[in-house]
Amino acid sequence: MEGIAGILIVPMIIFLIFVAPVWLIMHYRSQRQVGQGLTNSDIDSLNNLAHKAEVLGERVKTLESILDAEAPQWRTKA
Repeated sequence: MEGIAGILIVPMIIFLIFVAPVWLIMHYRSQRQVGQGLTNSDIDSLNNLAHKAEVLGERVKTLESILDAEAPQWRTKA
């Protein structure tokens, strides 16, 4: 029984000395970054993507209106 306990204690000590502190530091660092919210560059990127989505939506509406005028049955063919 003592042999098994000794075998388990060495990896536990190594884990507690090396792995656990790094794990805790990385965990709380990521939690702090999540808690800070979006950065200015993130907000700029989201605004840029939202603008592009609006432009693409308008283009789709324009293309649909052209297709409706030139080929009224295009919606039923798909």
